[in-house]
Amino acid sequence: MTAHSEISFYLDENLSPEIAVQLQLRGIKIIRGPLGIADREHFARAHELDWVLCTEDSDFCRLHSAGMQHAGIIKGENGRHDIGDWVKFLLLVHATCSADEMRNKLIYLFSPD
Repeated sequence: MTAHSEISFYLDENLSPEIAVQLQLRGIKIIRGPLGIADREHFARAHELDWVLCTEDSDFCRLHSAGMQHAGIIKGENGRHDIGDWVKFLLLVHATCSADEMRNKLIYLFSPD
């Protein structure tokens, strides 16, 4: 049996830094991208690091649809998901998917309501 590479997360600047704090407390690799850079720069940085990009921004969905390579994208709806929603969902993805399985995938954060 081969070991699967663990997912690391890259938050774009619009998501709360508290999401990163909560996941770091649980031992998960996560960073928040720098403030004030363009979406394409966030996209490129996450891809270079080989980390799954987490966002509420639809621009990243367009880059995915255009066929640009990436380590994975998790998209939430702007204003719909709170910090707890993000933390729970990212914990679930981290526990159930490998970095290889996330490559070039776009998944949407869901809430039970």
